[in-house]
Amino acid sequence: MKPKSNKRVNDVILQTAAVIIFFIIIVFSIHLFFSGHYSPGGGFIGGLMTAAALVLLLLAFDSKTLANVLPFDYRRMTALGALIAVLTAMHSIFFDLPFFTHAYDKFNLPLLGEETLHTAIAFDLGVYFVVIGVTMTIIQTIGESE
Repeated sequence: MKPKSNKRVNDVILQTAAVIIFFIIIVFSIHLFFSGHYSPGGGFIGGLMTAAALVLLLLAFDSKTLANVLPFDYRRMTALGALIAVLTAMHSIFFDLPFFTHAYDKFNLPLLGEETLHTAIAFDLGVYFVVIGVTMTIIQTIGESE
């Protein structure tokens, strides 16, 4: 009888599927992020989808592998997102405009086509970073305690 090992058995099918699904979820997350002004979506749901994709990689691999591939400090990402969101909300005050006033223009983006980009998208980017940072910090903290 072979002794049982504590090492995690490599599941090639799960890891291969996770990498493919990761990119599908990320593209969908970016679509949700940019469509948030005219339909359901935006920084919050885009951030949750990105965090879900990262959790999928975390389940398929391990936290050390994820940290080597994507070396982000999620606490700093949260702080950066909060700073971006606050500065975006307050920038209109410096131009003597009502709070959260934004401008917009149309741009042709690769893979996404013609999109209308608003300065409010910077606020959504801040929310996006905050949601990813907080979600991943919570999940990693829970995972470290087990």
